[in-house]
Amino acid sequence: MTTIQQSPRSMTARTQSTGHAGNRGQHPIRILLVDDHAVIRQALRMLLESQAELEVVGDVENGREAVQAVEKLNPDVVLMDVVMPGLNGLEATRQIRRSSPGTRVVMLSGFVDEDQLLDSLRSGASGYIIKKSDVSELVLAIQTVHRGNSYFSSALSEGFDLAEVLYQAKRTDQRTGVEALTPREREVLQLIAEGYTNQGIANELYISVKTVEAHKAHIMAKLHARNRTDLIRYAIRKGIVRLESVEEAQRMLSEFGEDGAAVLAG
Repeated sequence: MTTIQQSPRSMTARTQSTGHAGNRGQHPIRILLVDDHAVIRQALRMLLESQAELEVVGDVENGREAVQAVEKLNPDVVLMDVVMPGLNGLEATRQIRRSSPGTRVVMLSGFVDEDQLLDSLRSGASGYIIKKSDVSELVLAIQTVHRGNSYFSSALSEGFDLAEVLYQAKRTDQRTGVEALTPREREVLQLIAEGYTNQGIANELYISVKTVEAHKAHIMAKLHARNRTDLIRYAIRKGIVRLESVEEAQRMLSEFGEDGAAVLAG
């Protein structure tokens, strides 16, 4: 069951706010926090709520909950962790940008990664911040994307050409790999990498096992993968899942077998 940690002030703020662009500068910027680590969410909430111009309206622990929370809370800005179980931040951002175009998304990453930045931009994110950034930069990023502009952590200027990444993100003729997958196929890929069996994926996404098998076949063809191991390696390399999540899934499979893991997963 989805649990949204909602700010006590958010109900009042929601009755005041009727849109994004028309109310900028009149009311606090409404923020949704998304991170699978509770400590990080709590720390971010404390830091941001100390700023008079910001209001944290809720926090959730994964991408699927984030999509639901945006529909319920209508935040101005979402601070989105990139790698999370169930539904990662990249796919959650795609879904949020489709369902709520006025909501801006700033990706939060633990490190500087050019491919991850490119994928974030193609997913529809307006900003990309390194988690070790100080609170002043985080606030500036929120304010900047809320005004309709883009913001990238100052650390991104070191090591690669940001202008070239932005150029590549706008191109549609070179989109291959995960960009060639449908939204459902991307969800299935993540669950495969997290150790879900076909039955577990079917239970999680409320689809049939035959549909899961069809999605898996399409994914393997598009990614030129030979087996499940290739899919897992691809998901790790693209930052869709964390290595430790895969290792935990493999431990579950070895201890409980596929049937036991399916029960735990589904």
